[in-house]
Amino acid sequence: MQELFTNNAQFIVFLHVLSAIIWVGGMIAIRVAVHPTMQSIDEPKIKLDKTLQIMGRLFNLVIPFILLLLITAIIMAIGLQFKGTDLYNTILIKEGIWTVMTLNFIYMYSKRSKAQKLFNNGELPKAKEQVAKIPNFLLPLNILLGVVHLKVVDKSIRV
Repeated sequence: MQELFTNNAQFIVFLHVLSAIIWVGGMIAIRVAVHPTMQSIDEPKIKLDKTLQIMGRLFNLVIPFILLLLITAIIMAIGLQFKGTDLYNTILIKEGIWTVMTLNFIYMYSKRSKAQKLFNNGELPKAKEQVAKIPNFLLPLNILLGVVHLKVVDKSIRV
């Protein structure tokens, strides 16, 4: 792994940062630009349908980048030999943040999937209930954690 990182350091860091930007940036775009616009749709069924479609597309888009973020983080941690250094605690904090964000993402993905099934069965109130916490709590939580994570990245790794 050290040789892999040594020979490809800039590319691996680029992929790592790009993955974080796509994941966090996608969430910010949905929360700040798309969600408020969706509120202007008066027909509840259409609003919920479009919300589920948008979330589904975002979630499916970011899954590979979440995995790439993990893979590149492991390569960097091993390649830069962080164990036993002052930066090791920073790496552990970053791992903790990533884990919480990923668990929250899995929870949101699950809620969205349940909502889609309920929507498809015509159970709109139950479907809406499944996704209600996503735009107002779960997504902002991941955005906050993502921004903190990016700030930790900015302070800890310089290649």
